[in-house]
Amino acid sequence: METLESFEGISDDVACAQAVTQVLERWPDYHARLRELRQERVQRLREQGRTWREIGELLGGVSAARAQQIGAGLRGNKRPAKGTSPDA
Repeated sequence: METLESFEGISDDVACAQAVTQVLERWPDYHARLRELRQERVQRLREQGRTWREIGELLGGVSAARAQQIGAGLRGNKRPAKGTSPDA
């Protein structure tokens, strides 16, 4: 959220548009790293003895099953993984 606010704080329109473009171009990399970071932290919570239910609640009310999927690095089934067709 702070990053978004920092973009909004750039008064020069060209500089702001360029900065946002750079982030958007690298978004797939950032997105993958954010998933990895979340997975690592969820695994740490599990190692601390938290239940999947507790972890799900801490993640904003996701189900225990979804928390377990996150801990395993599995994606949700809302969309297929890259390189697969929806009909496969």
